[in-house]
Amino acid sequence: MNQSQTGKRVVIKIGTGVLARGDAGELHHAMIARLAQAIADLCHSGHQCIVVSSGAVGAGVCYFELKERPTDIALKQACAAAGQAMLMHLYEHQFSLHRLKIAQLLLTHDDLENPKRLKNVNNTLSTLLGFKGIIPIINENDSVATFELNVGDNDTLSSKVAQLINADLLILLTAVPGLQGPDAKDENDIITHVEDVDTVLSYAHDDTGKLSVGGMGSKLLAVKSSVSAGIETVIASGFAPEQLGDIVDGKGICTRFSAK
Repeated sequence: MNQSQTGKRVVIKIGTGVLARGDAGELHHAMIARLAQAIADLCHSGHQCIVVSSGAVGAGVCYFELKERPTDIALKQACAAAGQAMLMHLYEHQFSLHRLKIAQLLLTHDDLENPKRLKNVNNTLSTLLGFKGIIPIINENDSVATFELNVGDNDTLSSKVAQLINADLLILLTAVPGLQGPDAKDENDIITHVEDVDTVLSYAHDDTGKLSVGGMGSKLLAVKSSVSAGIETVIASGFAPEQLGDIVDGKGICTRFSAK
């Protein structure tokens, strides 16, 4: 347990499909308000929360009135630069309503692979978590990096961050309520508990939205990495943020992966 008394250290990854309204990329203000309320409730209950947020490129696509996520790297970076500012403004406003402040960290692949940079990231996060009422919000630095825009995703980033700060729990909030088995009857027919992630890797349907990067395949790889490091991991619907408290307490509608 990383926080004193009963609190847990929780990394919450929020996907573009949750933050954006439809395929246009417009940020879903009402959903972000509900997410902020649920995360604030966790913080006020004594948990430490770190948010890994997608949505910057999608918001930029809407900002520039593009019809779809661009394939040109420079245009993607421009979308990320504009969209990130919009996204953080919304987070700052919504969390301030709950007496919480935010801090932004934009990371590249090199930041998490280079030992010196990794130490700097760890020092920054540790310092931020030492302040009460501060929520670090992390995203890939898509406005300057190209690796993430080509092959990276925030599922992987959230897993690496969870391991870096020795989190108790990683929650991947996505557009579906959990992992479906091959015989699922509908989207609510999910597997509730997985002991060994290797046994379900073949269940991934790697469909992504027009504005998203990582599908279920990338989520399961992120799960494998985090549970192998001893971190319990959950895949749940971001459209039901009110159950975050239940999820942290070991309940809720979700797929829960046991830590090794």
